[in-house]
Amino acid sequence: MRREVIATLTAAMIAAAPQGFAQTLTGGATYSAFDLLSPCQEADNDARWGAAAEAECEQYLIGFVDALRVVGMIGGDSGICPPALNTADEVRWAFMRWVHADYSARGAMSASEAVHATLRDSFPCN
Repeated sequence: MRREVIATLTAAMIAAAPQGFAQTLTGGATYSAFDLLSPCQEADNDARWGAAAEAECEQYLIGFVDALRVVGMIGGDSGICPPALNTADEVRWAFMRWVHADYSARGAMSASEAVHATLRDSFPCN
C-alpha cells in the first residue's frame, strides 16, 4: 500500500510540474498527447491488439485521475469532477475528442498537460 501511495504521489508531482522539470525527471523524453492518442484510438480500431491498447490508454488516464484525487485536485475548488461511472472510458473518449479539436497544437503537448486540460474542459464541476 505504501509503495502505491508513493508512486501515485510521484506521478502527480510529475504531472503537475512545469514542462522542463518533468522532462528532467524523465530523462528529457516527453510522452506526448500524440503518443497517448495512438493506443486510445487503437483500442477501437484494431481487433488484434485493441484490448491491450485500451488497457495502456485507460491505465494512464485512470492513474492520472487517481493521482489528482490523492493530492486533492478533484472535486470542490479544483473545478474538475470526472464521472463516477465508467470513468476510464468516458475520459478516454473525452481525451480523443479534445486532442482532435485542435490536432496539431494539442497533439504536440505533453500527455500530462493534455489530459489535465481535457479533464478541466470536459468535466467541470457544476
